Amino acid sequence: MKIWDKGTPLDKIIEDFTSGKDRELDHMLAEYDVIASIAHTVMLESAGFLSNAESKAIIKELKKIHKEILKKDFTIPEGVEDIHSELENRLIAMLGEQGKKIHSGRSRNDQVLTDIQLFIRDRISEIVTQIEILTGELLQLSERYRDYFLPGYTHFQAAMPSSFGLWFGSFAESLADDLLVILAAYRITNQNPLGSGAGFGTSFPINRNQTTQLLGFDSLRYNSMHAMNSRGKNELVTAQALASLATTIGRYAGDICMYAGGNFDFISLPEKFTTGSSIMPHKKNPDVFELIRATCSMLQALPNEISMITNNLPSGYHRDYQILKEHFLPAFDKVIKCLQVMIYMMPEIIIKKIDRTDEKYKYIFSVEYVNKLVMDGIPFRDAYRKVADEIKKGQYTLADHPNYSHEGSIGNLCNDRISEKIRYRIQMFEFEKAQQAIRNLLEMS
Repeated sequence: MKIWDKGTPLDKIIEDFTSGKDRELDHMLAEYDVIASIAHTVMLESAGFLSNAESKAIIKELKKIHKEILKKDFTIPEGVEDIHSELENRLIAMLGEQGKKIHSGRSRNDQVLTDIQLFIRDRISEIVTQIEILTGELLQLSERYRDYFLPGYTHFQAAMPSSFGLWFGSFAESLADDLLVILAAYRITNQNPLGSGAGFGTSFPINRNQTTQLLGFDSLRYNSMHAMNSRGKNELVTAQALASLATTIGRYAGDICMYAGGNFDFISLPEKFTTGSSIMPHKKNPDVFELIRATCSMLQALPNEISMITNNLPSGYHRDYQILKEHFLPAFDKVIKCLQVMIYMMPEIIIKKIDRTDEKYKYIFSVEYVNKLVMDGIPFRDAYRKVADEIKKGQYTLADHPNYSHEGSIGNLCNDRISEKIRYRIQMFEFEKAQQAIRNLLEMS
């Protein structure tokens, strides 16, 4: 049964094509469809569309279904179009006429909008938790290896002296910036669309402020047409945040693959974290980090996929949006898995001591020589040309060990400031507000 069924059977080929992967993917939204339905039921009672007894009966059955979902005992049977149809079918089967009343004042359009936004909110919370752990690991490693020399590269050429402390800390602060992008996505999606119907509101005197509070949204998405037009835009903004995060993770994974290579040999990975070759017995391949790198490249393509699917669609709902689920919903598990694997492997990366006097790093200290001459009173451009001329003539000698003291340099990492920045930005999400609202809703009798 389909909740839009008017009694005329749909062609089987067309039915299969239009359903797509909804049944499979809607399992990821099932929990949120139940939660939103509980809030909607409470509101319908307050608005006089359900009696107290009817509301209690519906909420009781919805909670049973919620427990099934959490235990992974819930399924959407073959022939049922999506989670919305299954939920209504179940309520009608269990409660009869009472179950038919729950759809008053809403549409499948605002249902799926609400489900996706609650899903995003939850998944962002999981991602931020993993980022908090990962940044903690990175900053610990930054402190531990703050004095371990690492050549800095530009254009794949040894350029200036760096350190493992600076390298680890750089990704921690990059993740701090990613938190701001993710926060923007969280704030944009944490606005209540429920009650906007098919995009044009409803003549029922519903109370949208009540469902906003019950579901712990920051505010209403007031304009009903804007609420519907936010479908696709919510996904795009969130995908852009995931892509920003993937840029950081992917670059870190790429560095590890490069630094573990024999031509660099700056780090090594325990054998249990590497794979071998079918013909070369010496190989220790960083497959995990290569897969993380590739996954992050896929995630960075996600905003473009969403843009191309939704580009220039006119106002209102279009079935094009269904395709977004196939690309968008699984992206969160990919991000979370990458973060978890990196957290797991990070403490066991073996950092090697690099000989800074090695001939191949000779010229990375040329800037220190230029700076020394400047501090001795020679104008910078003259000092630069003098050192360049000495290098050209083979007269350059290794400069003294550099002394960096400014904020954020190898001699002054400011990891405490970065840690403080991360803590403050995580607090800005205020996850507890939404989480407490959902707990309160599920505890209603």
